[in-house]
Amino acid sequence: MIGSIVLAAAAALLQPAPCDTLKTLPLSKMSKITITAVEFVPAGSSPGRGRGAAAAPLPAHCRVAATLTPSPDSQIDMELWLPAENWNGKFLAVGNGGWAGVISTDAMAAGLSRGYATASNDTGHKGGSASFALGHPEKVIDFGYRAMHEMTVQAKAMIQAFYRRAPTLSYYQGCSTGGRQGMMEAQRFPEDFDAIIAGAPVYNVVHLNVSQVARQVDMLKNPSSLVPPKKRAMFANAVIAVCDAQDGVKDGIVSEPRSCAFDPAIMLCKSGDAADCLTAAQVENAKSAYAPVKSSKGILVYPGHSPGFESGWRIPVPGQPLNPLFTDTPRYIGRQNPDWDPMTFDLDTDLALALKHASAIEASDPDLAKFKARGGKLLLYHGWADPGPAPENTINYYEAVARKLGGKQDDWMRLFLMPGVGHCGGGVGPDQADFLGAIERWREEGQPPPQITANRAPGRGGATPMSRPLCPFPQVARYKGSGSTDDAQNFACQAR
Repeated sequence: MIGSIVLAAAAALLQPAPCDTLKTLPLSKMSKITITAVEFVPAGSSPGRGRGAAAAPLPAHCRVAATLTPSPDSQIDMELWLPAENWNGKFLAVGNGGWAGVISTDAMAAGLSRGYATASNDTGHKGGSASFALGHPEKVIDFGYRAMHEMTVQAKAMIQAFYRRAPTLSYYQGCSTGGRQGMMEAQRFPEDFDAIIAGAPVYNVVHLNVSQVARQVDMLKNPSSLVPPKKRAMFANAVIAVCDAQDGVKDGIVSEPRSCAFDPAIMLCKSGDAADCLTAAQVENAKSAYAPVKSSKGILVYPGHSPGFESGWRIPVPGQPLNPLFTDTPRYIGRQNPDWDPMTFDLDTDLALALKHASAIEASDPDLAKFKARGGKLLLYHGWADPGPAPENTINYYEAVARKLGGKQDDWMRLFLMPGVGHCGGGVGPDQADFLGAIERWREEGQPPPQITANRAPGRGGATPMSRPLCPFPQVARYKGSGSTDDAQNFACQAR
C-alpha cells in the first residue's frame, strides 16, 4: 500500500503542471520577461508562419508567449510550446530567416510533432527589413545574438517549472540566418545547447550582403553584361552538359562542383549577339559569378558561386530596386540613411561602415573549443546550388575550425554538402533530410553520421522521386555501377 502511494506521488510529480500555472511562474530575472499569453491548444490545430517546413496538425500543447527586455530598448517576442503529453524530455530552439522579424511557428511545429518543447523568437523587431537598426544599436545586438540566448535561458526556466524537471538535452536547428544564429550560440554561449544544426549559415552576413550589392551594382553599371532569363537557362544547361557526369551519373545534377572546370567562354558568340550564345561582356559577367569578391587591396570579402547555381543566378533588372535583403546592410546599418542610393555604393567604404556598426552580428570566430569540450556536436549543411551564401564560405569556416583546434574534428563537427540544392532547399537535387534525427543519434547514442539520406519529393518541378546519400565533407557520393540511380543504396561515400 505504501509502495503504491509512493509510486502515485512520483508519477504525479512527473506530470506537467496545468497551463494556467505558467501565467505566474517565479522565473529568474523577472524584470527581463513579461508573459503576455498562456493558452492550452488542443490537438489538431495548424501552425502558420516563419521559416520551416509546413507541418501536420499539431499535438495538444501549452502555448506561452512572452516579451523579453534584456536592455531598455529591447522588445523580443518569443513563443514556447510545451507538449501536453508524451514530452520527449528535450528542448529544441529553432532559428529565423533573412532579417527575421517573425516567430518561426512552422519550424516550431515540426519540433513539437516530434515531442520536443520548442521555442522561437522574432530577434527583437517586426518585419523583414533592417530598418529597425536606425538609431537602435541595442536592437542590432538583439538581432545579432542576444535574442536567441535570452530566449533559451527563459525557455529552459519555463520548461523546468512546467514539467518539474529540466530538459535532459537541448538542441538547436536553423538555416540561413538560423544557421548563423546556431553558430553564434556555439561561439558565444557554448553552454546553451548540446548539439546544433546550422544550415547554409550566413555567419559573416555583413560580408555576404555587401558582396551581393557589389555584384549587383557592377552589373547595373555595365548593362551590356546583363544576361537575360532565356540565356541564363542556356548557361545553366551548358554547365550541366560539362559538369553533370563527374560522379559517373548523368542526372541533371552537378554533384562535384569542385571537380568541374567550366569556362563560360565556350558560349561566346562568334560575332555580335544571338539567342544561343553570350556576348563578350556577358561571358565576363558569367566568369565573375564564380570569382570571389575582393577589396581594392585584394582582400577576400566573399567567395564566388559554385558550378550548378546558374538557374538561380540573381541578375538585377535596370530601373527596379535591388534586393533589400542585401541593400539594407549598407543602407540602414552602414550609412544609416534610408534614402541612400545603391548606385553610389563603394565596396571598401560600405563594408567598413557596416562592420563599424554591426561587426557583432557576424559569427566568424572559429574557436569552438568550449563547445567541443562540453560534448557539443555541430552539424553543418549547405546546398551546392545556393545562389546566395556560397557553399565555399561554409567550407572556409569548417576548415578554419579544424586549423584552430588542431586538425581533423569530425568526431564532433561534420559538414554535409547537398548537390543540386538551393538556399535551404529547392533546386533539382534531393533537399529533404532528417538532420535532427542524425544529430540525435550522434549526441545520444554516440553514432557519428557516416552519411545522411536526402530525398527529392515526387513531382517537384516535374522530376521523379530520388534519394541520395549526403556525405561528410570532403567525401562525395559515387555511383556503385548498378541499380537505379534514383536510389541512395546504389551510391557510396568516397574520398574525392
